[in-house]
Amino acid sequence: MKLLDKVCIVTGAASGIGKEIALTFAREGGKVVIADLSQDAAKAVAEGINQSGGKAMAVAMDVTSEDQVNAAVAQVVAAFGGVDVLVSNAGIQIVHPVEEFPFADWKKMLAIHLDGAFLTTKACMPHMKSSGKGGSIIYMGSVHSKEASVLKSAYVTAKHGLIGLCKTVAKEGGQHGIRANVICPGFVRTPLVEKQIPEQAQALGISEDDVVKKVMLKETVDGEFTTVQDVAEVALLFAGFGSNALTGQSLVVSHGWFMQ
Repeated sequence: MKLLDKVCIVTGAASGIGKEIALTFAREGGKVVIADLSQDAAKAVAEGINQSGGKAMAVAMDVTSEDQVNAAVAQVVAAFGGVDVLVSNAGIQIVHPVEEFPFADWKKMLAIHLDGAFLTTKACMPHMKSSGKGGSIIYMGSVHSKEASVLKSAYVTAKHGLIGLCKTVAKEGGQHGIRANVICPGFVRTPLVEKQIPEQAQALGISEDDVVKKVMLKETVDGEFTTVQDVAEVALLFAGFGSNALTGQSLVVSHGWFMQ
């Protein structure tokens, strides 16, 4: 098992990509923390892992609240003894043209994606340092950490920003054995993406089918969505890697949509 007894906090883990990462980490022996805005949904995922023979706990976490993030991390340390892996995955999507983007929505997007990544990192790093074992911090970026699409100014800005945060954390954490990396998925058919399909169809004046084929998957090599399992496998690679050789990096998982 690649993560035996490693304490792994995954934000936004009650559904979608976060849930799949949590399930994968649990199968690999991790003590998984399901951190989510919805405590009831988080508890359901944690209970499922425990009933399957894994180890998990649920914590309520609004990643934009420093007090709530700190309290949740303290709860995890009290229960499991430390933090070895952080997956900063919580995120939302709001689409508008730049000139019509409400400032409140802009601030909300940056708060969840960037403030959330910063606050959870800030809360977890001291525990990784004090353990003497280091740790792995994984940010959920996007192809939009490298590329841009219309209607997504706030999302693209936030996802680009995660790469800068990751590189800084890798530099500061390296001497303590703390690695930081970014996963950059293409379109994954989660509720977040399902919500975008009719929104983009309306905004662009095209059919939902055309949004999928001619916008979302147009640049892939095979017209396929990336899966939650694809992303979880990359998260496992970053979480279980044994040295600082793999840090400060961003790995695109997109069926060839973006190549570098």
